[in-house]
Amino acid sequence: MTKIFRERLNGTAHWWRRALARSGHERHTALLIGKSALAATLAWFVAHHLMRAQSPAFAPFSAVLVMQTTVYRSVLHSLRYTGAVVVGVAVQTALALTLGPGWPAFALVALVTLGIGRWAKLGAQGAQVPTAAFFAFATFVAAEPGDRLAHLGQIVLLVLIGCATATAVHLALVPPMRHRSAESGIGILARAFAGLLADATSALREEERGAERTGRLDHTDALIAQARADLRTAQESVSFNPRRYLRGHRGHTSFDGYATVLEALVRTLYQTASLQRSLDQWHEEHERHRDGDFLRNYARFLDALQEFAQVLGDLDEDRLPAQARRLSGLAEEAGALRHGLAEEAVRQGLPLADPSRPYGVLVVEATRLWEECRRASDALRQWVEN
Repeated sequence: MTKIFRERLNGTAHWWRRALARSGHERHTALLIGKSALAATLAWFVAHHLMRAQSPAFAPFSAVLVMQTTVYRSVLHSLRYTGAVVVGVAVQTALALTLGPGWPAFALVALVTLGIGRWAKLGAQGAQVPTAAFFAFATFVAAEPGDRLAHLGQIVLLVLIGCATATAVHLALVPPMRHRSAESGIGILARAFAGLLADATSALREEERGAERTGRLDHTDALIAQARADLRTAQESVSFNPRRYLRGHRGHTSFDGYATVLEALVRTLYQTASLQRSLDQWHEEHERHRDGDFLRNYARFLDALQEFAQVLGDLDEDRLPAQARRLSGLAEEAGALRHGLAEEAVRQGLPLADPSRPYGVLVVEATRLWEECRRASDALRQWVEN
């Protein structure tokens, strides 16, 4: 037990060192926890000490619930959550006043609010419709007849106080600008692209291949989903964020260039995966032509793309002008290598039109891969210039 406790303590200390040392997931998490605690405390102070509310916990609960990773998400959750609570309380009030505070009224409240909670536009906050209705029903039953409506209105007011407090704290204290999330998403796909290219190059040079490459292909969809989620987080971090207007803020407030690069990388991953499957099947089922020079040149072409992917994997807006120039040069180098592939295939008499041989596929995929890389480098260069 002592060893396990020591390992966990060391892991916790390492987590906090990372949070203090650099911007990243750990620091964002620590800030979010701190801001949630502050918002909850302020909401509790207002509800309990200033308002003397009957159910003051609604305010800090609401503050914590709507505190999200970006200001945009906090505002969106606040609107949905407040709407869900208002609907739940309104349904409960109407039915309880009509049928009285008995169990038939409660059963009907549960049925109606659970159905409303399924409304897609409420999103994850749909569950708060019946939850608010149940709490409101309990308040309705416990209160004196003359005070019932006031207590129900107070629930809605406490929710508004909690949401407003959370949003104010989020805006006032280091609202996150998640540019690094966009760069992280591109880095994820670029490194995956580089890995697939390395595997394809190994196959062309008849090196070891097999399980590791299959594992890369199996995880491609998950990596794409993660990268797109990171880009969405970066885009959302700009909305409603006052830091975008500060003079020291990093230059761009849109991510069109990064979005173009990310989608180009998505296409290259699928193209490279298709290329690898063709190579694997060819090695297993068919004899080889005299293609040594062609395959060596193709491996050099993939090496150039791999270097291109490695630069993308370390993308940083602070160094983007130099990186964009480097990427343009690498794209031109890959283009020159691609241009000679078809000529080399013709010179060697390789069967480009034979669908059972991969030579024609290799030439076509080389063109597609190069076009996507050129599209990515052009998008970054134009983004830097704007």
